[in-house]
Amino acid sequence: MDDLMVKEHELPQRIDTRLWRRIFGHARPYRGSMIGLAASGIGMAGMDTLMPLITGLVIDSIVDQRGGEEIMTWWLLYLMVIVLTCVIVWCFIMLAGRVSTGVAYDLRTRSFGRLQELSFSWFDTRPQGWILSRLTSDCMKVSSLMPWFMLDLFWGTSFIGGIIIAMFLLNWKLALAVLCIVPLLVGTTLYFQHKILRSSRMMRRTNSLITANFSESISGIRTTKTLVREEENLGEFQELSGDMHDWSLRNSLQSAVYLPMVLSIGSIGVGVALWRGGMDVQAGGLTLGMLIAFMQYAVNFFMPIQELARRFTDLQAAQAAAERVQDLLDTEPAIRDSEEVRELVRLAAINDPDAPEGWDGGDQRIERIEFRDVGFSYVEGEPVLEGFDLDIRAGDSIALVGATGGGKSTIANLLCRFYEPTGGGIFFNGVEYRRRSLHWLRSNLGVVLQVPHLFAGTVRQNIAYGRAGVDAAAVEEAARRVDAHDFITGLEEGYDTEVGEGGSLLSTGQRQLVSLARAVLADPQIFVMDEATSSVDTETEQQIQHGIEAVLQGRISVIIAHRLSTVRNADRILVVDRGRIVERGTHEQLLERQGRYFQLFTRQFATP
Repeated sequence: MDDLMVKEHELPQRIDTRLWRRIFGHARPYRGSMIGLAASGIGMAGMDTLMPLITGLVIDSIVDQRGGEEIMTWWLLYLMVIVLTCVIVWCFIMLAGRVSTGVAYDLRTRSFGRLQELSFSWFDTRPQGWILSRLTSDCMKVSSLMPWFMLDLFWGTSFIGGIIIAMFLLNWKLALAVLCIVPLLVGTTLYFQHKILRSSRMMRRTNSLITANFSESISGIRTTKTLVREEENLGEFQELSGDMHDWSLRNSLQSAVYLPMVLSIGSIGVGVALWRGGMDVQAGGLTLGMLIAFMQYAVNFFMPIQELARRFTDLQAAQAAAERVQDLLDTEPAIRDSEEVRELVRLAAINDPDAPEGWDGGDQRIERIEFRDVGFSYVEGEPVLEGFDLDIRAGDSIALVGATGGGKSTIANLLCRFYEPTGGGIFFNGVEYRRRSLHWLRSNLGVVLQVPHLFAGTVRQNIAYGRAGVDAAAVEEAARRVDAHDFITGLEEGYDTEVGEGGSLLSTGQRQLVSLARAVLADPQIFVMDEATSSVDTETEQQIQHGIEAVLQGRISVIIAHRLSTVRNADRILVVDRGRIVERGTHEQLLERQGRYFQLFTRQFATP
């Protein structure tokens, strides 16, 4: 997490135009609405430019007593401008809402989709709260800014251009006097841009830490209470909240200083125009109505500048969020199909004759899995496996036992391709599995973990998870095969009973049986059981074990276990230590040798 914070701290300190071009590229599906916003901005600028001129003409008509018809003409024109302004405002509010909600939906969907593709190693280094803030506050901040920035950009630049033209037409000397303060405005904006961007980025960084801390505290509330760490957790949270308060206050102060400075500088130009224009009226070089019109232009000249400055401030503040969202979308999965494999998938999907026969797997039976000289390390220079070899045939039941940290779960993770070997290779029917598609491999896997995860919903929905459209009979048959049917029908609403978030309304053993039924329903060729019975009581263990034995027949199975009672019937038991197989054989053979397995067994049982 610290590395992530360093990376974010080293991001560019000015507005990254290339980044924002990419961010605005996400609004491409809404280009019609964006064009409408641009047109609305230009149209609104045109109406705002006409208003002072019409006002000046009305005043001159009244002062010169030119007659009621001329005055009425100007009033009708004024009314028409107001009506058009109302129509334009309605249009841009509707279009802005469409773009904002649409882009927010697309960004969240694409971000969530990318999360589904990323490898386990990516999640290993990122807290849950850090990820959640990308999909919630960051996406919302970016999407809500885009339409209004687009509108104000076209409105502001068009309005400034219209005002400049109008002022030069009325009195070019006064126009130059007003425009002379523009360089000062630009200098002030550039100075504050760096300051506001940095404080905004630190706010987003601290917000991510707060979200991560909050999420972790909630998920670990039971541990917190059992260890009586409430006060310490509160202190840590208050420290983060204090940092957030400080950075938020600094950002607010910077904005509070910046905008009044722009207003004050603008007032200088207005004052100069009033002084010099008054002298021209006295000299007869300018009418009273045109002076009032010019003064309105002078005042209004700084209004779009202030609004644009505010939008650029918002852009600076949102850049930190934009960087995070785009960084997530740009993250490539560490484990993915190669270009060659994707092309073969495409050819196989259309039954192209150039696709190797049986390449896509289909119903192809997995006859053999080989680990050939496999090496792996989670951290470079700290190998977990070195020169690991293993040969598994169809129907084999392989048990991996040994001390914690020996590499058992790593072997299973490599088999499932949750991680990939850093040396050697894993072969399915003689083909290195990186030359197969991930979808093919995962479709042939059934994984039951030590701590099963159930999703909020019913028992039926959790068993059918991953098998959309499966009928109720198949769900119940899967439950019967793992001896889960009886306990499910004993629940208040049977298969339609809600399991709660994470399966919290079921016991650990019940969650494990549901998880096992879910794996069975997928009908995989390979089963991986990672400590599937270590968290349940002896009676439930026997029930689960009976279900496991029923479904493993004829399939490849890899069982990781600390409870050696669960691996007695395995075809081969492998004792793994420091990434190497130090013993192998059946239960009886390993006991006879009185080696490492014998030592592990006798520690758990008084007699062999």
